[in-house]
Amino acid sequence: MTANTDHARVGTGDGIPRWRDTSLDAGARADALIAEMTLREKIAQLFGVWVGASDEGGEVAPHQHDMEEAVDLEELLPYGLGQLTRPFGTAPVDPALGAVSLMRTQRRIAAANRFGIPALAHEECLAGFAAWGATAYPVPLSWGATFDPALIREMAAAIGRDMRSVGVHQGLAPVLDVVRDARWGRVEETIGEDPYLVGTVATAYVQGLESAGIVATLKHFAGYSASRAGRNLAPVGMGARERADVILPPFEMAVRESGVRSVMHAYTDTDGIPSATDERLLTGLLRDAWGFTGTVVADYFGIAFLKTLHGVAGTFGEAAGAALAAGVDVELPTVKAFGDPLLDAVTGGRVPEALVDRAVRRVLVQKAELGLLDPGWSPRPPALTGPGPQDRDATGAPAPAVGTDPYPDADADPDPAPGDGAERGSVHLDPDANRVLARRVAERAVVLLHNDGTLPLSPDHAPGRTAAPARIALIGPNAESRTAVLGCYAFPVHVGGQHPGIPLGIELPTLREALAAEFPDSEIVVATGATVDGTGTDGFAEAAAAARDADVVVAALGDRAGLFGRGTSGEGCDAESLALPGVQQQLLDLLLATGTPVVVTLLAGRPYALGRAATGSAAVVQSFFPGEEGTTAVASVLSGRIAPSGRLPVSVPRHPGAQPSTYLAARLGHSSEVSSIDPTPAFGFGHGLTYTAFEWSDLAADGHEAATDGEFGLEFTVRNTGSREGTELVQLYLHDPVASVVQPVQRLIGYARLELAPGQAVRVRATVPADLAAFTGRDGLRIVEPGELELRFAASSTDPRLVARVALTGPVREVDHRRALHTVFRTEPVPAR
Repeated sequence: MTANTDHARVGTGDGIPRWRDTSLDAGARADALIAEMTLREKIAQLFGVWVGASDEGGEVAPHQHDMEEAVDLEELLPYGLGQLTRPFGTAPVDPALGAVSLMRTQRRIAAANRFGIPALAHEECLAGFAAWGATAYPVPLSWGATFDPALIREMAAAIGRDMRSVGVHQGLAPVLDVVRDARWGRVEETIGEDPYLVGTVATAYVQGLESAGIVATLKHFAGYSASRAGRNLAPVGMGARERADVILPPFEMAVRESGVRSVMHAYTDTDGIPSATDERLLTGLLRDAWGFTGTVVADYFGIAFLKTLHGVAGTFGEAAGAALAAGVDVELPTVKAFGDPLLDAVTGGRVPEALVDRAVRRVLVQKAELGLLDPGWSPRPPALTGPGPQDRDATGAPAPAVGTDPYPDADADPDPAPGDGAERGSVHLDPDANRVLARRVAERAVVLLHNDGTLPLSPDHAPGRTAAPARIALIGPNAESRTAVLGCYAFPVHVGGQHPGIPLGIELPTLREALAAEFPDSEIVVATGATVDGTGTDGFAEAAAAARDADVVVAALGDRAGLFGRGTSGEGCDAESLALPGVQQQLLDLLLATGTPVVVTLLAGRPYALGRAATGSAAVVQSFFPGEEGTTAVASVLSGRIAPSGRLPVSVPRHPGAQPSTYLAARLGHSSEVSSIDPTPAFGFGHGLTYTAFEWSDLAADGHEAATDGEFGLEFTVRNTGSREGTELVQLYLHDPVASVVQPVQRLIGYARLELAPGQAVRVRATVPADLAAFTGRDGLRIVEPGELELRFAASSTDPRLVARVALTGPVREVDHRRALHTVFRTEPVPAR
């Protein structure tokens, strides 16, 4: 690439500008570049422009959001550009042509500004790279259901490699919001209702994404999920202690342990202070206390919202100044407040230029770390230079250069980008290896909630069963819906729905197809019965007849993901109650009344109350939008080919209206005689059944007392007493009977997955630091208090198996972000009996 760099006067002895000198650290290079830049050039690095790649491989063209006016690139680019917003995620574009389009645009951006600085390109990656033809993995709520951080780290690394291969630098994930009200539409995007689970899984995801060279982005910082009544973007009324002990710990863990390089502020205000203007949060806590050194980016339009929604700024210039002062560095998705309004505010003396310098330094340091300021930088991504990880099948061999053309009517041009080396269909973002990984995650995320012995259905996997069901009635609105496995940020739902003439881009087997493959000797009879959220019952009679004539009913129920009211789950699709959408509960009750065994299968974005089906059905199988291999995973659990190992990341309510409610409730939040509302769940957090049985025994402790700066050592035995291999999930909960402030009845402080063969046993040893008993005290400081505790080793929040009563001794001890965060588990084999 040739760029106009000879304007930079300060250089090394050989004439290379200091900011291009790779022997210097990134901070020194950023400082040297800032010294050469005008105010307008610095500000240009602080915003993005919303773009979409060309379907012909041409330069990226702006695709502005409905509420935003279009920008004039010819006017902007001579001063530089900070970010390109969603070049792949705005419209269906063949990945190869999208990579060419992005490459050509980066050339144009670098050539237009006098320093030759390219933009940083970001994309969504909430459940996989949100691009046409890319693998659709299970949603984050399914990540939580796996209780398997190592697997999620592996998945994130694969997502990151695919993004990096086509020229993307930053991913807007993961979501670390802790579920506080399951009526909130974005529950599917969260990892669960427990901060420790959220923190461990999200941290692993960040580690995987960052290992591939992608800048991960923690969101939404902080408190977005705690909105009143579960309404999207509603005010947040929580107190400082709930924020400190429930909302913030996942972010703290990720900042400390993951190497994350970006954080996104939340839309919401807490007690009247919008996150985008909260200097104590974005600077005092995030940077000064926790030591974060990366960039803080705005949630889309979040800075403009300070004027238009929050009413804490009278002009866009005031909004820009307030956000900069608080610690926001980059405006996304496109220029608004950080454009001319900020320039005018700085030149008018209303906003100090030092705030611009602080933000642009963080941006340029990140660009230097990504290699975007190096003298040898090239816009050509790995996918256009030869076979890479995204071009290999499950065996590691190069995949064939074929792909579904999203534009079947277009003429196939063997070289649509002369000299740029790309052909339509030559870049593969959903190879066999990805699908295998997606299936592994989906399988581990399936949760068996209830089983009267009907499952598994296959005689190959169920001792005593002589044959598979001769006739299976598959009934429900998700029986033949290909997108029923996808969340609202999966590309075919998020963008593809706006382009009905374009193919999905990935293979999405329906539940009917998956069952037919899993049970080749069974007749599969399908009756929809009802739509996901409709009120019509015309299909009930057909459904009932099909159920009565079948050996078993598989009820295919749940959600339809969408955005802003176009679905029953997803951003802006909040629920009035946790009753199944539409008339699905009536349909389910009708099926139960036929007398045929009913296996309830849920493809959903949140937990739902199931009425009498919770205990009156033959079985309940819960899956949270399990991705492109999700129906195959569910079918394999129904047959028994795969033993279920998922556990609930959120409680399943017994009653649809007992909200908000999570297991992290204090005593007054549980069932009592003074309220007619019973929030007791049908299935508690951490619950999940298997196809085998486990025995827990012989709990022993090194001692029953430890100092407030000490630790406890405990051990016990877990044995698989069943006839097949299975996974037991050891969960450790802390109960503090007496504390100086009100505490949840219990909270998770550690977990361990144990995969055991029939008859196999292990001795589990847990080392529990006293720091894990810390909480925020009356004065706002985090403390460890002396006193009695219960350490509950449990199969779920409602199923304690072994309890150790211990005590902390000594003085009250103040702790900070350097405290221990984890129980350490170790296992040793136990000799066979």
